[in-house]
Amino acid sequence: MRRNYEDFTVGDVYRSEVARTVTETDNLLFTMLAMNTNELHFNEEAARASEWGKPLVNSTFTLALVLGLSVSDTTQAGGVNLGWTDIRLPHPVFVGDTLRSETEVRSARESQSRRGYGIVGVLTRGLNQRDQVVCEFERSFLIPKAWPAR
Repeated sequence: MRRNYEDFTVGDVYRSEVARTVTETDNLLFTMLAMNTNELHFNEEAARASEWGKPLVNSTFTLALVLGLSVSDTTQAGGVNLGWTDIRLPHPVFVGDTLRSETEVRSARESQSRRGYGIVGVLTRGLNQRDQVVCEFERSFLIPKAWPAR
Protein backbone atom coordinates (compact mmCIF):
# COMPACT_ATOMS: atom_id res chain seq x y z
CA MET A 1 0.00 0.00 0.00
CA ARG A 2 1.26 3.47 -0.87
CA ARG A 3 0.83 5.32 2.44
CA ASN A 4 1.22 9.07 2.55
CA TYR A 5 1.85 11.00 5.76
CA GLU A 6 -1.87 11.26 6.55
CA ASP A 7 -2.20 7.45 6.46
CA PHE A 8 0.08 6.88 9.46
CA THR A 9 -1.45 6.72 12.93
CA VAL A 10 0.59 6.19 16.07
CA GLY A 11 -0.02 2.67 17.33
CA ASP A 12 -0.83 1.14 13.94
CA VAL A 13 0.98 -2.14 13.22
CA TYR A 14 1.69 -3.33 9.67
CA ARG A 15 2.69 -6.89 8.86
CA SER A 16 4.43 -7.64 5.58
CA GLU A 17 2.20 -9.42 3.10
CA VAL A 18 5.10 -11.53 1.86
CA ALA A 19 7.86 -13.43 3.59
CA ARG A 20 11.27 -14.33 2.18
CA THR A 21 13.35 -17.46 2.65
CA VAL A 22 17.06 -16.75 2.96
CA THR A 23 19.23 -18.73 0.54
CA GLU A 24 22.91 -19.63 0.63
CA THR A 25 23.39 -17.47 -2.47
CA ASP A 26 21.90 -14.45 -0.64
CA ASN A 27 24.31 -14.89 2.23
CA LEU A 28 27.42 -15.53 0.14
CA LEU A 29 26.82 -12.72 -2.36
CA PHE A 30 25.97 -10.14 0.27
CA THR A 31 28.94 -11.17 2.42
CA MET A 32 31.34 -10.90 -0.51
CA LEU A 33 29.84 -7.62 -1.81
CA ALA A 34 30.24 -6.11 1.66
CA MET A 35 33.81 -7.48 1.87
CA ASN A 36 33.02 -9.07 5.21
CA THR A 37 35.86 -11.48 5.99
CA ASN A 38 34.26 -13.13 9.04
CA GLU A 39 34.48 -16.81 8.12
CA LEU A 40 31.38 -17.67 10.16
CA HIS A 41 29.40 -16.46 7.12
CA PHE A 42 31.11 -18.56 4.43
CA ASN A 43 33.41 -21.23 5.86
CA GLU A 44 31.55 -24.44 6.76
CA GLU A 45 34.48 -25.76 8.84
CA ALA A 46 34.86 -22.57 10.88
CA ALA A 47 31.10 -22.38 11.39
CA ARG A 48 30.91 -26.04 12.40
CA ALA A 49 33.37 -25.27 15.23
CA SER A 50 31.19 -22.40 16.50
CA GLU A 51 28.37 -22.65 19.03
CA TRP A 52 25.87 -22.62 16.14
CA GLY A 53 27.48 -25.45 14.18
CA LYS A 54 26.62 -23.93 10.82
CA PRO A 55 27.17 -20.63 8.96
CA LEU A 56 25.41 -17.54 10.23
CA VAL A 57 23.64 -15.30 7.75
CA ASN A 58 25.38 -11.93 7.50
CA SER A 59 23.63 -9.62 9.97
CA THR A 60 23.66 -6.65 7.61
CA PHE A 61 21.84 -8.78 5.04
CA THR A 62 19.26 -9.58 7.71
CA LEU A 63 18.84 -5.86 8.40
CA ALA A 64 18.53 -5.05 4.69
CA LEU A 65 16.00 -7.83 4.09
CA VAL A 66 13.80 -6.89 7.06
CA LEU A 67 13.88 -3.24 5.98
CA GLY A 68 13.02 -4.24 2.42
CA LEU A 69 10.08 -6.33 3.59
CA SER A 70 8.70 -3.25 5.38
CA VAL A 71 8.92 -0.86 2.41
CA SER A 72 5.53 -1.67 0.90
CA ASP A 73 3.93 -0.78 4.25
CA THR A 74 5.96 2.34 5.02
CA THR A 75 7.96 4.19 2.37
CA GLN A 76 6.51 2.92 -0.93
CA ALA A 77 5.05 6.40 -1.65
CA GLY A 78 8.53 7.89 -1.94
CA GLY A 79 9.71 8.01 1.64
CA VAL A 80 13.31 8.93 2.36
CA ASN A 81 15.12 7.35 5.31
CA LEU A 82 16.42 9.85 7.86
CA GLY A 83 18.04 7.44 10.28
CA TRP A 84 18.12 4.12 12.11
CA THR A 85 18.70 3.62 15.82
CA ASP A 86 18.75 0.82 18.36
CA ILE A 87 19.47 -1.99 15.90
CA ARG A 88 19.33 -5.33 17.72
CA LEU A 89 19.82 -8.90 16.53
CA PRO A 90 18.46 -11.10 19.34
CA HIS A 91 18.45 -14.42 17.42
CA PRO A 92 20.74 -15.63 14.62
CA VAL A 93 19.50 -16.22 11.07
CA PHE A 94 20.48 -19.30 9.10
CA VAL A 95 20.11 -20.31 5.46
CA GLY A 96 16.58 -21.68 5.08
CA ASP A 97 14.99 -19.32 7.60
CA THR A 98 11.94 -17.46 6.32
CA LEU A 99 11.63 -13.85 7.48
CA ARG A 100 8.77 -11.38 7.59
CA SER A 101 8.49 -7.89 9.00
CA GLU A 102 6.21 -6.22 11.50
CA THR A 103 6.24 -2.43 11.84
CA GLU A 104 4.66 -0.28 14.57
CA VAL A 105 4.14 3.46 14.06
CA ARG A 106 5.69 5.25 17.04
CA SER A 107 5.46 8.90 16.00
CA ALA A 108 4.19 11.13 13.21
CA ARG A 109 4.59 14.88 12.78
CA GLU A 110 4.64 17.43 10.01
CA SER A 111 8.07 18.43 8.77
CA GLN A 112 9.06 21.94 9.83
CA SER A 113 11.59 22.35 7.01
CA ARG A 114 9.89 20.57 4.10
CA ARG A 115 6.39 21.73 3.27
CA GLY A 116 4.27 18.94 1.95
CA TYR A 117 6.04 16.26 3.99
CA GLY A 118 5.75 14.54 7.33
CA ILE A 119 8.23 12.64 9.47
CA VAL A 120 7.23 9.21 10.72
CA GLY A 121 9.04 7.12 13.33
CA VAL A 122 8.59 3.35 13.42
CA LEU A 123 9.83 0.26 15.20
CA THR A 124 10.35 -2.63 12.79
CA ARG A 125 10.88 -6.23 13.78
CA GLY A 126 12.00 -9.13 11.62
CA LEU A 127 10.55 -12.47 12.66
CA ASN A 128 11.51 -15.94 11.51
CA GLN A 129 9.23 -18.89 10.82
CA ARG A 130 9.24 -19.69 14.57
CA ASP A 131 8.07 -16.12 15.41
CA GLN A 132 11.45 -15.35 17.01
CA VAL A 133 12.57 -11.74 16.65
CA VAL A 134 15.79 -11.90 14.63
CA CYS A 135 16.20 -8.17 14.01
CA GLU A 136 14.62 -4.98 15.30
CA PHE A 137 15.35 -1.33 14.80
CA GLU A 138 13.84 2.10 15.04
CA ARG A 139 13.72 4.18 11.89
CA SER A 140 12.51 7.61 10.88
CA PHE A 141 11.62 8.69 7.38
CA LEU A 142 10.37 11.69 5.46
CA ILE A 143 7.15 10.91 3.61
CA PRO A 144 5.07 13.08 1.26
CA LYS A 145 1.63 14.26 2.22
CA ALA A 146 -1.27 13.29 0.00
CA TRP A 147 -2.22 16.94 -0.52
CA PRO A 148 0.91 19.06 -0.06
CA ALA A 149 0.51 22.67 0.99
CA ARG A 150 1.61 25.10 -1.69
